[in-house]
Amino acid sequence: MYGPRVFFSMIGALLVFAIATYALGGSLSATLIQTLICAVLLQVGYFAGVLFLVWKEARERRRKTEEAIRAVAAGEPSTSAGLSVSSLNKPGHPNF
Repeated sequence: MYGPRVFFSMIGALLVFAIATYALGGSLSATLIQTLICAVLLQVGYFAGVLFLVWKEARERRRKTEEAIRAVAAGEPSTSAGLSVSSLNKPGHPNF
């Protein structure tokens, strides 16, 4: 998720929400309060989505690590466990 794009999308959604709320209710103060509540709900949803993605990735990494440990304990080569080495971890990388 690209940060500025999410921010501008949220602002756009809040503007549309505010215009629709004002058109339906006609009260500026009620529109501001409801738009603030909507902004908080959007942020809570965004946070929950990011938290879910982090949890899912951590669970997948833990599963791969456990598979690698079982494979090494069984005497299989570590490359068959499905783990890969980043190019930054290879010896002789210039680290620019």
